[in-house]
Amino acid sequence: MFHEEMHAVGENPVQGPDSPRNDPTDQPPYGQQPYGQQPPYGQPPLYPGMMPLGSKVETTNVLAVVSLVSAFVVNVVGVITGHIALAQIKRTGEKGRGLAIGGLVVGYVSLASTIILGTLLIIGILASTPSTSSHEPLAPQPSYGAQEMSGTLNAFGGITFGPGGGVLPAAELPGEVDLSQLSMDPAALDEIGIAPSASGEAVQVVVYLDFLCPFCAEFETTNGPALKTLRDQGKITLEYRPLGFLDQLSNGTKYSTRSAEAAACVANNAPTSYERFFDSLFKNQPAEMSAGLDNAVLVGLAQEAGAGDISSCLANRDFAGFVGDSSILAQNYGVSGTPTVFVEGQQWSQGPLSDFTAKALAVKK
Repeated sequence: MFHEEMHAVGENPVQGPDSPRNDPTDQPPYGQQPYGQQPPYGQPPLYPGMMPLGSKVETTNVLAVVSLVSAFVVNVVGVITGHIALAQIKRTGEKGRGLAIGGLVVGYVSLASTIILGTLLIIGILASTPSTSSHEPLAPQPSYGAQEMSGTLNAFGGITFGPGGGVLPAAELPGEVDLSQLSMDPAALDEIGIAPSASGEAVQVVVYLDFLCPFCAEFETTNGPALKTLRDQGKITLEYRPLGFLDQLSNGTKYSTRSAEAAACVANNAPTSYERFFDSLFKNQPAEMSAGLDNAVLVGLAQEAGAGDISSCLANRDFAGFVGDSSILAQNYGVSGTPTVFVEGQQWSQGPLSDFTAKALAVKK
């Protein structure tokens, strides 16, 4: 007869009556997910480095980058793309607002600088190129003062040098030319004393210049010594005709005209000192868009050159009309800028001046 007590079906054989049954609050077996803690249907569990589905990835607006880069190269493109980028960022919430603003700032600053520099360049070109009329010639200006001419200045604003720097007598005095009777035709340069010299005579060289013109100073530095050598050898006559073309670039002081008047005072009163005074005006040339040298300085430079006192001549503007007429004549006969050089009646335009002059000299042989 069995003494072991029979266990009810389903009872744990290990547990006796005194052993507690499994507590329903005990943890489920390893690996089994408790009910109610499973991930939502259709969503896989997250692992390290993964982002939940549906989360938003922040990106940088492409046009914002384009705006900043292109602003340094093509400012207009930087400005346009910068505005478009800001509009897109506001709508999409993308990153890059700082880049777009940077592109706009750089682009606008660069654009403004370009406009300002372009405007100044155009003003400089217009100011250095006197306007002329193709229909009606400009009228000569009224004369000032009553300076008696010594015979060194010709009717067209020039003073001519020959061998050794000697001043040649003017062929025509200002009072002997009726400006109203001139044709003002650029093709008739002989009317203002620009023409081939006679056979056997020295080649004629005429230089129009402005004492405020930096290119004129450069021209003298480059070509002045060679021209003086040919002049001293008797091969050319060298005539300078100062003009008042750049008065607009001296802050209202009309330095171009005043310096040309001072040169005329020296040429008329002390022609042997003209060359030294001429050189000192370029050596002490003021910058464009400045007030230029005042009359006291011009008088001082004339005295240093050995010309004596020109203060009265300059203060009374004895040669204001003379310089004004010379400038207007130059304009009406095709001189539109400085320096302008004529050799034997032909205008030098390109290539070394020495080559241009050599051809004229070869014809004379």
